[in-house]
Amino acid sequence: MPKQQNRKSSLILCISSFLEKTPVHIAIITISLIWTLPTVGLLISSLRYRDDILSSGWWTVFQHPFDFTQYQLGNYIEVLTAEGMGEAFLNSLAISIPATIIPLAMAMFAAYAFAWMKFTGRQLLFILVVGLLVVPLQMTLIPVLQAYRILGLSGTFLGIWLAHTGYGMPLGIYLLRNYVGGLPKDLIEAAAVDGASHLEIFTQLIVPLSLPAIASFAVFQFLWVWNDLLVALVYLGGTLDVAPLTIRLTNMVGSRGQDWHILTSGAFITMIVPLIVFFSLQHYFVRGILAGSVKG
Repeated sequence: MPKQQNRKSSLILCISSFLEKTPVHIAIITISLIWTLPTVGLLISSLRYRDDILSSGWWTVFQHPFDFTQYQLGNYIEVLTAEGMGEAFLNSLAISIPATIIPLAMAMFAAYAFAWMKFTGRQLLFILVVGLLVVPLQMTLIPVLQAYRILGLSGTFLGIWLAHTGYGMPLGIYLLRNYVGGLPKDLIEAAAVDGASHLEIFTQLIVPLSLPAIASFAVFQFLWVWNDLLVALVYLGGTLDVAPLTIRLTNMVGSRGQDWHILTSGAFITMIVPLIVFFSLQHYFVRGILAGSVKG
């Protein structure tokens, strides 16, 4: 009898717990479906013929039995076989990788300095760096471009690397400084007492312990640089030798948008690399986002 009562009570607890969490699960599923709906529409549109896209919405495919003859891969083939797309893909990698590593390294050094090194004006300098987050990117385009033309950096990889470094560092310093500053103080002090220099503390303690935050910022920075069009268009201009995928796709669509239908397939092609980066760093990314939310 006691065993049966325990089983009944545990079953009742399980059922009550499930009923309590049901509204939360329904809300999460609903939000996920709403969030995914535009992507589904984009995928269906990328497989439809141009005339079908112009004549009806993508949701009409669910109004009649699914017919494979109404769908094709022509849009994808057109994008993949376009002249210069292979070079543009390599250019996007050549821009995105250094433009992620450089600001990440500099922001990490700055975060350690702001968190654990004492020097005059540290707080004021950190406030100024954080204040740069509210400066609109568009305000800097013309002055920086004029400086680039004087220095000969316009239309070069170095110029676009420096631009993305400048735009990404304020957020990187802010995020990494908060994470690094939350590391155990006793551990840093113990290393200093043992005679470790700032460089040794940084490389042997701070960097390994900060991998979640580093991965989180790396994902943000890489996605922003990979999908960027404005900064690349301004600082690279019409230099097709160093043009990334975003500029190539814009040129394919045309100045009047007459071939806009290929944007749907081009969007999915350009999503491949960001998805690989995100899923490969997903474990660290989630830890970095949740860091500091739970104490103790």
